[in-house]
Formats: sequence, structure tokens, C-alpha cells
Amino acid sequence: MKLYVSQRAPNPRRVQMFIAEKGIEGIEQVVVDLNAQEHRTPAFRARSALARIPVLELDDGRTLSETRAICTWLEGRHPLPNLMGETAEERAFIEMADRRMEWYLMLPLANAIRHTHPGLAPLEQPQFPDFGHSQRLKAMETAVWLDAELQRQPWVAGERFTIADITAFCTVEFGKLMRFKPAEEGLHALQAWRDKVAARPSAQA
Repeated sequence: MKLYVSQRAPNPRRVQMFIAEKGIEGIEQVVVDLNAQEHRTPAFRARSALARIPVLELDDGRTLSETRAICTWLEGRHPLPNLMGETAEERAFIEMADRRMEWYLMLPLANAIRHTHPGLAPLEQPQFPDFGHSQRLKAMETAVWLDAELQRQPWVAGERFTIADITAFCTVEFGKLMRFKPAEEGLHALQAWRDKVAARPSAQA
């Protein structure tokens, strides 16, 4: 199998951390240069019609895109350690937490970076700085809410480390491109949680 990834992008890193947490071996990682527009070539579009990464190429030649779908496939084949829920009820609550991190933290923060960071101009044309700044405010609203959650529970989805922590961590780390540091925003619980996740071996994947 092959996993197509790119440097610094948060979604490929989510899958890389997921794989590392599970100790899965034997998946070749292929780096795609987004700034060079390699994801828009006909060869890559044959694997990912919408020119998005990450993409998991299975041994039978089929390709699977979308981070959550890739992780679901991996969880089904490598169930331990469990990261997405053991019962239907737990799976639902973990998915809720993970989707909140995707839609209300990662998406606005990514929009803020894509529309305000000059280094991402090749990927986002035209850039709309005003939109980017407004999206940063939305992301910060979610970060404040998340900080409050982490004051009453140790992990994003509750009492144990899950895929939701991976999504949130990769988002916070991506936020460094816009100099986002939770402690500097007064979000000390979020900072302590970030440091705790950063100490995990998977965070170096």
C-alpha cells in the first residue's frame, strides 16, 4: 500500500499519526509537492479525482481518499489500540468530537491560513485576507470552547485518547503558521493538552 502525503498539511499528518498510534507497518509514504502543483497532474488525479490529499492506494489498486474514510478503513483492519470507539454509543460520541474539530476548528483555521499566509498563495488564488481574518476569529471561538472542555476532561472526546485528539492536535500545530500558541491566548488547558499529545511518539510521525 501507498499513502500519498505532503509536508506540513494537517490532513495527511492526521493519517500518519493514526498509523503511528496503531503501530501499522508496511505502508509506503509518497510525498506530493503541493506548491509544485503535483496534486493537480493527470497522474495524481487518476488517484484522487478532486486533487486532494491524503490518498491511500490499496494493494488491489483502488484508492481511498478523505482522512476520516482512510482512518475508518485502517481501524477496521487494525482494531487495536482502538481510536474510534468500541461500542456504537462510544463511536457516536467520538465521531461527534472529531467532526467538531474538523468543521469548527480545522476548517476555519485552514481558511485563515490559506487566505492570509503569503506562502500559501500558490494554492489559494485569489486570496481574500478579510475572509481569512474573519475565519481566524471563528477558529478562536472554538479554541476557547475547547479549552473549557479540557478543563473538565483529559482528552477531546472524554476520558481517553482518540482520533479526535489527533485531529485537534494536527490543527493546533498547523496553526503555528499564523503564530497560534494556545498559552499566548490565555488557553492554558489547551496548551497543557497540546504538550501532552506532543510528547507521544506518534506526534513525531
